[in-house]
Amino acid sequence: MTSYRNFGVIGGGAWGTALAQMLAAEGAPVRLWAREDDVVAAINSEHRNPLFLPNAALSPSLTATHDLTDLAACDALLVVVPVPFLRAVLNDLPSGNAPLIFCSKGMEADSFAFPIDIAKHICPARALAVLSGPTFAHEVAAGLPTAITLAAADTDTAESIAQALARPHFRPYVSTDMIGAEIGGAVKNVLAIACGIVDGAGLGLNARAALISRGFAEMSRFGLARGAQPETLAGLAGLGDLVLTCTSANSRNFALGQGLGRGEEAAALMADRRTVAEGAFSAPVIAAAARSEGIDMPITDAVARLVAGEIRAAQAIQALLSRPLRSEGR
Repeated sequence: MTSYRNFGVIGGGAWGTALAQMLAAEGAPVRLWAREDDVVAAINSEHRNPLFLPNAALSPSLTATHDLTDLAACDALLVVVPVPFLRAVLNDLPSGNAPLIFCSKGMEADSFAFPIDIAKHICPARALAVLSGPTFAHEVAAGLPTAITLAAADTDTAESIAQALARPHFRPYVSTDMIGAEIGGAVKNVLAIACGIVDGAGLGLNARAALISRGFAEMSRFGLARGAQPETLAGLAGLGDLVLTCTSANSRNFALGQGLGRGEEAAALMADRRTVAEGAFSAPVIAAAARSEGIDMPITDAVARLVAGEIRAAQAIQALLSRPLRSEGR
């Protein structure tokens, strides 16, 4: 079994910083690449990331860089770059065979490609894995108990990476269903926006529970049509992550939905945020992919129209409530 000891993290947002801190907490050297000058400077001089993860004290063994070539010696790389920018970053990676572990959630516009699809095209010789599950960045950085899915194409690779990532309070569960792990992570962000809308509009807990259930049905239809395994969608990377992000304003996607539910405009809400609500980018892409494949995803479609500014929350709610009755299995 391959042993991975020298991790690099590509992406200095909240989640990338939290993963880097989790790996460096006991003094292991971890190198983090960030695009922002102030993030790199603050991590190296103050051991903090005040822009994206302000309340986390970072280990001195965690250092930041602007230069991707500084990660060339790493024997495994966690890629935590928003999907719209992923292709450009992968094209700039230094040569090497370090596995790429994708921690971003979403689909690329136009191509309908997930991160592993993009990587297979750009980095065909590298081993690939997906890390996805119910994880708030500030809790991972603080060392609170977390369980997550680590999926790779073969069990040996998945187990090797999981063993290397595991910490006393960070427990990866192994899977070989990379597409299921990616679909769960992408769709749940969209559904978290929808649940935030329910909360912001004051529709009550019954409505939120119904939306989570019907949203999970949408996730399952989309996932199974693309070859995901049912147990992955019902596990940490699917249902587990869905429950977490659909029930807390700590989720950026849920918080965005709350604003929409109160009647605020999507463009204004997103312009006011430095951090990314990934579901806002994923919703129109997943909705378009579902339409092209004949998959019924009315909640996802409504969120896509909302973030595009085509409708307001009251219209979306009315449209969903007036849909024809049908059997629960559909």
